[in-house]
Amino acid sequence: MRKLASLTVLTAATLVLAACGSADDASTEASADTVEMPADSALAPVSDAPVADPSATATDTPEAVPAATATAAGDAAANVADKALEAAGEGEEAQ
Repeated sequence: MRKLASLTVLTAATLVLAACGSADDASTEASADTVEMPADSALAPVSDAPVADPSATATDTPEAVPAATATAAGDAAANVADKALEAAGEGEEAQ
């Protein structure tokens, strides 16, 4: 009995929601005139002049990393790779 009551309530709610919707004519398709109008307005010419941003600090060339720092980073990466290979070799031998 409870299942029948629940089904009845859900069916009634579905019909009420379907009746509340409005559609003038669902068979009409979107035409190019209605779809392209927002794009045409977005492509309108811009008349405003660009404004310089004084807080922007972009440069054409990045700052160079000192050679000693780059070498130390490379050596540290090589040491980590060696330790990883050793650990992987130990893991294979244990199996």
